[in-house]
Amino acid sequence: MKTILEAKNVTKTFGTKGNVYTALQEISLEIKEGEFVGIMGPSGAGKSTLLNIFSTIDTPTSGDITIDGQNIVTMNEETLSDFRRKKLGFIFQDYNLLDTLTVKENILLPLALSKTAPAEIEERVNQIAELFGIAQIVDKYPYQISGGQKQRAAASRAMIASPSLILADEPTGALDSKSAASLLESLSKLNVSQASTILMVTHDAYAASYCKRVIFINDGRLFKELHQRYSTRKQFFQQILEVLSLFGGGHHDVV
Repeated sequence: MKTILEAKNVTKTFGTKGNVYTALQEISLEIKEGEFVGIMGPSGAGKSTLLNIFSTIDTPTSGDITIDGQNIVTMNEETLSDFRRKKLGFIFQDYNLLDTLTVKENILLPLALSKTAPAEIEERVNQIAELFGIAQIVDKYPYQISGGQKQRAAASRAMIASPSLILADEPTGALDSKSAASLLESLSKLNVSQASTILMVTHDAYAASYCKRVIFINDGRLFKELHQRYSTRKQFFQQILEVLSLFGGGHHDVV
């Protein structure tokens, strides 16, 4: 199976000599095509730093990161910008939709930027809006729809250009339980039907239970890994809670 993301000995430090904080220490991991992987850990563990590095927002102090066969650490800003647009899809907790555009216009933005033919854009928007259950609201503006619908629109935008890797940062963080379940079901379906590769940072064990694999980090290091393989989602949820309990406190404390 093709490797989509490979991180080798990724270290990230902040500060200057004499006052250095190590956020990540020698992180090495692989994500294969079609995997749905969660990243969890306590507050300050390094989850967000790791996601920022994978999403090219930040750079590691040392180590290498290859995404879809290309080393993002050695790229210049212009190449990186092009790579980000073509290869990565992003789902943010606060949606990042443009209020002046309709839901449909927000979704098709990545395709418009890549100069995709209008007929193909139309077909792909209709297809993904249907998949995420928002076909009936594509002509509305973000301020006219619910939080759950906004997040499904944002997920549609992230996935419409079939990126090599989708990076989701606490995608259910601002949603009620029903909206969160709806989004996670859609992501899970897409992961299976289109072999989409998804990496999701979450503090929520319920959200993580939709993943096929969960990587736990603590104090900037890899701590443990769980695979769903032979478990039901309910069993996997319990396994995740058991690992989270090792950090001290309940899963609601683990952010």
